Amino acid sequence: MIRTEALDLLPVRTAVPALRRALDDRGVAVLCAPPGTGKTTLVPLVLAGLTGEGPVRRVVVAEPRRIAARAAARRMAWLLGEQPGGRIGFTVRGERVVGRDTVVEVVTTGVLLQRLQRDQELAGVDVVIIDECHERHLDADTVAAFLLDVREAIRPDLRLVAASATTDAEGWARLLGDAPVVEAQGVSYPVEVVWAPPARPVKPPHGMRVDPALLTHVAATVRRALGEREGDVLCFLPGVGEISRVAGQLAGADAEVLQVHGRAPAAVQDAVLAGSSGGRRVILATSVAESSLTVPGVRAVVDSGLAREPRTDHARGLSALTTVRASQAAGRQRAGRAGREAPGAVYRCWEQAEDGRLARFPAPEIKVADLAAFALQAACWGDPGACSLALLDPPPAGAMGAAREVLEAIGAVDAEGRVTARGVRMSRLGLHPRLARALLDGAEEAGARRAAEVVALLSEEPPREYGDDLAAALRTARRGQDGYAARWKQEVRRLSSQVEGAGSGESRSDDAVVGLVAALAFPERVARARGDGAFLMVSGTGAELRDSSRLRSAPWLAVAVADRPSHAASARVRLAAVVDEPTALLAAGHLRVRGEEVRWVDGEVVARSVDRVGAVELSVRPLKQPDPELVRGALVEGLRREGLGLLRWTRDSEQFRLRLAFLHRVLGGPWPDVSDEALLAETGAWLEPELSRARRRSDLGRIDAGQALRRLLPWATGEAVRLDELAPERIEVPSGSRIRVEYGGEQPVLAVKLQELFGLSETPRVAGVPVLVHLLSPAGRPAAVTADLASFWQDGYKAVRAELRGRYPKHPWPEDPRTVQATRYTSARLKRS
Repeated sequence: MIRTEALDLLPVRTAVPALRRALDDRGVAVLCAPPGTGKTTLVPLVLAGLTGEGPVRRVVVAEPRRIAARAAARRMAWLLGEQPGGRIGFTVRGERVVGRDTVVEVVTTGVLLQRLQRDQELAGVDVVIIDECHERHLDADTVAAFLLDVREAIRPDLRLVAASATTDAEGWARLLGDAPVVEAQGVSYPVEVVWAPPARPVKPPHGMRVDPALLTHVAATVRRALGEREGDVLCFLPGVGEISRVAGQLAGADAEVLQVHGRAPAAVQDAVLAGSSGGRRVILATSVAESSLTVPGVRAVVDSGLAREPRTDHARGLSALTTVRASQAAGRQRAGRAGREAPGAVYRCWEQAEDGRLARFPAPEIKVADLAAFALQAACWGDPGACSLALLDPPPAGAMGAAREVLEAIGAVDAEGRVTARGVRMSRLGLHPRLARALLDGAEEAGARRAAEVVALLSEEPPREYGDDLAAALRTARRGQDGYAARWKQEVRRLSSQVEGAGSGESRSDDAVVGLVAALAFPERVARARGDGAFLMVSGTGAELRDSSRLRSAPWLAVAVADRPSHAASARVRLAAVVDEPTALLAAGHLRVRGEEVRWVDGEVVARSVDRVGAVELSVRPLKQPDPELVRGALVEGLRREGLGLLRWTRDSEQFRLRLAFLHRVLGGPWPDVSDEALLAETGAWLEPELSRARRRSDLGRIDAGQALRRLLPWATGEAVRLDELAPERIEVPSGSRIRVEYGGEQPVLAVKLQELFGLSETPRVAGVPVLVHLLSPAGRPAAVTADLASFWQDGYKAVRAELRGRYPKHPWPEDPRTVQATRYTSARLKRS
């Protein structure tokens, strides 16, 4: 029996007519509806014709999380007076509850991606709703791009709705082809904002670490909310570990403490969403509780202000979640949970002044995540570079390049980026491409079941209490009775069924299989011991185990999970398996290189014959007669690292370079650019053949840099012979002296004793540029500076003469220096001569 009264109370009903008109007219629409209005539950029922309005259509609703997909399906089934599996069904990874009569199916975006790759037409589906699109998950962005391709190419009748509570409506409307934006007015109850920052400053989050002082404060704020408010309290924390710690600090509270996150057993999730059976509750949740579902009974929200987002270090091959400040949009979503059923309050555990500095929206996952899975999906779709996909944000070129390297290394794409048959199979396993490679190749070596066991461990990181030894974690999961073990066993069954018929591998021990499969998944993280719990990964990144780890004595490790805080020199190993050298070489064999290696190391040329796997050296021996070209390359690298000061620069050489730099600045071509950057970029043009004869650092020190630079003079044009004319090394002044010109500044400088310029009315010029004349006293000390000698004789000389005349009475100081002969001598010597 349809619960008509409950349906009529949902505020989104007022927006349904406009939404239906938009879909009838354009086939696409953006639906903006505040939390609690019923967009996730009523809209699919109406569009499917299950409320008695309009024809029956098959509707697929895509949710970002499994918990949201199950909850939405159960809620819609309840509104129809049914159980899931009838007209309402759901499909998430490892669980499918649908029936012959299913009209509305709720799926995760990952499941919908797999379905689109198998059946681009989505045969039988009339409407797709992408829910909570504001969260900008990569799978949701990809689904939207694929669906727009489908509408344009083969299914113009397919209707598409992008739905969210808080979103960039204009951006989504543009993406969907100027789609109409339909807004529903919410009738949520008022929510009072209570600013509840810690009394003392807490440390900002680093990687996965959250200051324990903040968690203690959050627990205290939950107790405060229990004392000040009625009803249940919903507390948002960044992850499972923080939830566990706060739960421990709430022991003895006058309320039932429940934990909701993606790893929580379905029974616990159902109990939270079913509401209280009597007493008060505290629900500790990750961001899974921000949207797509209502938690009954909540009147107060405590917000830690933190969230977890993916981050990828492409240079080191490390991907991990990191703790960040939650966005303003997330804060609004969280606060809205308190006003779903009655007036409520949100306790924000940060200063009010900080709120305006928070990001408006979460970072789009496509900007920060590992893109290997996305790149494989795009390649399977026929667009390896994702160049023609309709995306709100394009994938970063560097991340896509790194992803393609991974896919090519595991055989998922060819050298041109086109998907291979192996890549298609990988894409359909519902795993990250690395784990798909580990499953397929591991099954050949060790058997389907045992490879599936390890991959299931890697696809959802075990709880921390399982320890950092992957083999020990496998044994714990096998005998475990907790929620994680139950999900792990279900995933093992799913994966085993997809690689049946592979090799047996019975001769290998469990520990050997765990190490092999982990190494196949992450070959760049295979690491050799350096002593005292320190390791070097093939990628070149250092790795360290905690002091209590039983893995510290291992000669080789396959590192499954590691993170590297921004301030740390090495990564911290959180999950790894012991491997032997043959296994390490089997997994990372594509990174093995044997050959001559000549490099600049610690200020000298080092020539060796090396057998290495990435950064890990297996064997090294000195090379007596290295390839001259390799030596030359090492010397050039030395010059680039340490600078041109490795060459011999005399005073004349330095001045010659400054003269060329001056001419290049003033006249341009054909006079050469002699900056460090230009010279290092063109070493062959001026340092040969000296560089080819050099073998070590000391040989560089014997190269006359000034003589080598003469090769850059414009000999071909004939301009080289004008060097001394255009930029003379010295200028002859009226006294007969030849004075050196200094070219180091913006303007050439001529430093000369004042009396030696008597009779000279115009300032000397070089290449048409007046020199800057530094007029010196008879003792060679600065007396005046001018770039206009005629003006100085007219206006400045009188004051200088008055000052110097008393100091140097033996020297001539005529009243009009323009009319007397220049001299280097005193007045007495002039008379004798």
